[in-house]
Amino acid sequence: MEQPFRILVVEDEPVIRELVRSLLSESACEVETAATGLEGLRLAKSQSFDLVLLDVVLPSTDSVQLDGVALCRMLRADTRLAEVPIYMLTAKAKRADVAAAAEAGANGYIHKPFRSVELIDLVTRLRPRC
Repeated sequence: MEQPFRILVVEDEPVIRELVRSLLSESACEVETAATGLEGLRLAKSQSFDLVLLDVVLPSTDSVQLDGVALCRMLRADTRLAEVPIYMLTAKAKRADVAAAAEAGANGYIHKPFRSVELIDLVTRLRPRC
């Protein structure tokens, strides 16, 4: 039996987090979610994922500020996670934001508000069985 395509979504807005989880779960994918960068880092290091979707703006927790760009950089530095595709899913759409994400190692950038088809197409390109 094939392993399911696993996606980590790190998003602080509960409505968006649930929307993405629900949408991608319907595509026969397993979706884990995190509300903070620190929680996302813990999940990424403790489980395996085929795709990571990161918001750029994430809340600080326990005096730790870990935004999506910093988290992306940390994931890229981990040899076990270095090849996992990372896409930013964010409203931060200025050229400097996109450049910072690319410099941190993001594979792509999806602007909010996004269309459902954008996420489904991304997952289909990365893993056709979803």
